Amino acid sequence: MITVKITTFFMFEGNAEEAINFYTSIFDNSEILKMTRYGPNEAGPEGTVKHAAFTLNGQEFMCIDSHVKHGFTFTPSMSLYVTCDTEEQLDRAFAKLSESGSILMPLASYPFSKKFGWVSDQFGISWQLTLE
Repeated sequence: MITVKITTFFMFEGNAEEAINFYTSIFDNSEILKMTRYGPNEAGPEGTVKHAAFTLNGQEFMCIDSHVKHGFTFTPSMSLYVTCDTEEQLDRAFAKLSESGSILMPLASYPFSKKFGWVSDQFGISWQLTLE
């Protein structure tokens, strides 16, 4: 059997560090594993994130600040699905992630979940949040 590791990778345009700090403040057991920045005379603006790795509740993610402007961004067609153990966890995450973002589906009871909500955060990342 061949073992592979699959990691979600986000490409921001200048606000990667802000996003990482925001996300790691919301979820327990989260940390920045490493972060390298562009230096003087490198491709990206000095001080922006050249590459970073971080965890959210133990799940690893990577990201960069792209110095190239693109005609695309994040869409809700790909989202992070978060299963919370408690209603307090769910309510807290939903409140923080929807702050300065947009609510795609309000927190409510749905046929598929006792409590579920879907948001797009201030950085454009889409999150589906549900109770265990």
